[in-house]
Amino acid sequence: MELRALRYFATVAEELHFGRAAQRLHIVQPAVSQQIVRLERELGVRLLERTSRRVRLTPAGQRVLAAARETLAAAARVRVAAGEPAAVLRIGVASCATPRLDRAVSRLRDGERPAEPVLVDLPVTARIEAVRDGELDLALVRGAVASTAVRVVRAWSEPLHAVLAREHPAAPRTAVGLRDLDPYGLRLAARDSDPPMHDAILAALPVAPPRPPAGDMVNLLFEVGRDPEGWTLVPGEHFAGSRSERVHHLPLDPPVTVDGHIVTSLATPEPCVQSYVAAFAD
Repeated sequence: MELRALRYFATVAEELHFGRAAQRLHIVQPAVSQQIVRLERELGVRLLERTSRRVRLTPAGQRVLAAARETLAAAARVRVAAGEPAAVLRIGVASCATPRLDRAVSRLRDGERPAEPVLVDLPVTARIEAVRDGELDLALVRGAVASTAVRVVRAWSEPLHAVLAREHPAAPRTAVGLRDLDPYGLRLAARDSDPPMHDAILAALPVAPPRPPAGDMVNLLFEVGRDPEGWTLVPGEHFAGSRSERVHHLPLDPPVTVDGHIVTSLATPEPCVQSYVAAFAD
C-alpha cells in the first residue's frame, strides 16, 4: 500500500469531489480515480459511493479515512520521533518574521532532539490542512482553532497593538484604549485571510465594527496609513524592532492579548508536542 494512494483518498474524502481533489493535488483527475480504484481493490472494500451527482464515503471509507490520516501524519513524523540529528521539521507560518520565531528556531536546533526547521509560508487555513494531511509537522496560529482533525495546544500569549496612521490624533500617545478610538475608523482584513485572528479581534472589540472587512493585511495597513482617522489591531510582535513611515503602533490600555497555538497532527507523539510548545513559549 502506497502513502500516495492514502493521500489521494484522504483528499477526495475531504473534497467529496474528484475534480477539486485533483486540483488540490495538482494532478489530472484520471490519476486520482486510478489510485482510488487500486486502493479499493487492494483493501477489498468500497471506500466511496460515486454517482453523477455526488461522491460520499461508505462506512468502510469513514473508518479507512481516520486510519489514513493517522498513517500519513505518522509517516511525516517518523524522522523527528526517531530523534535523528538535524531532522527536517516543517513549520507553517505567516510571512512575518518575529523575535519569537527566531528564538524558537534556535531552541529547536539546540534541543534534546535537534531539528532543522524549514519555514513554510501559507495562509492559516492551508496551514491547518497541511498539518492534517501530513505535509507539515506543525503550524503556528494566533486565535482559537476549532478542529477535530488536528491537535491544538496553547503555547503563548501576546498583546494586541493599535495600528494608526502617523497623522491620527492618538498617535502621539504612549498607549490608547479601544473605547478612545472611533469605531468608524476601524478597518479589518477579510475573515478568510486569517479566521482565528479575525475572530479574536472581533471578540476584543467593545462594539461591532461598522465597516465590512476587506482585503489582506498588506492592503489593510496601506489603507490605514493614508487615513488620518483609520486604525486596526495587530499582534504587537509583528512590529517588534520595525519602524514605518506611514503607520504607528501603540499598546492598548487596558491590555488585550491573543493566544498563540501550536497545531500538530493527532498522531504526533506527546514528547514532540511538548518540545514544540516549549520552543515557542514565552
